[in-house]
Parts: sequence; C-alpha cells; structure tokens
Amino acid sequence: MNKLLFIMLSIFSLNLFASTQDEIDHLMSFVAATDCKYERNGTMYNGAEAVEHINKKYEYFSDDIKSTEDFIKYSATKSKMSGKFYKIHCGNKSPVKSRDWLLTELEAYRKSQK
Repeated sequence: MNKLLFIMLSIFSLNLFASTQDEIDHLMSFVAATDCKYERNGTMYNGAEAVEHINKKYEYFSDDIKSTEDFIKYSATKSKMSGKFYKIHCGNKSPVKSRDWLLTELEAYRKSQK
C-alpha cells in the first residue's frame, strides 16, 4: 500500500512540476514578446533583456521556487540589491509593478488552460 501511495504522490508531484514549468515558460515568453518596457532600478529594458535578467535570478533562486507565484516573487518582482520594485511601462498607461502585471497574465493563462 505504501508503494502505491508513493507512486501516486510522485505522479502528482511530477504533474504539478510540469504545470508550474509550463506556466513559468509561458510568463517568460510573455515578457520576451511584450512591447512594454521593464524598469529595473531606474533603467528601462526591452522584453528580451528583461527575460535575460529574470532567467539569472530564476537559476539563482531555483531551490526556493516551488510554484509559479514563487517564481514571480523571487525572479521578477524587485531588486534584491536596492529593494526597488520592478515596474512595467506600457504605452501611455501608468506604470505597474511587474508582480501585478505577471500575476494578471498568470491568471489569464490559467483560465485559458481550463
């Protein structure tokens, strides 16, 4: 019985990891393809440059990341050096925190997957 439980939990864990990784991959593609500018410590970056930085932080914090929300928190929310939040500038709209922008996209992505 314990073997069966272990196998079931392992499969659940793998499926959870796969869906989390799919969500993270989607968010990375979303950032890379955006026309919005990603502000980090007062400097503006395009999507590809933002993804490059997010990837570095993702690798660094990989042991702490257990969910897509953790990925956003650790890799794409704010500077660990300055403590300043990253902001997204889209057209004439007021800038928004990257965390909020990414969580909104994550919610939309999850709805589209149902």
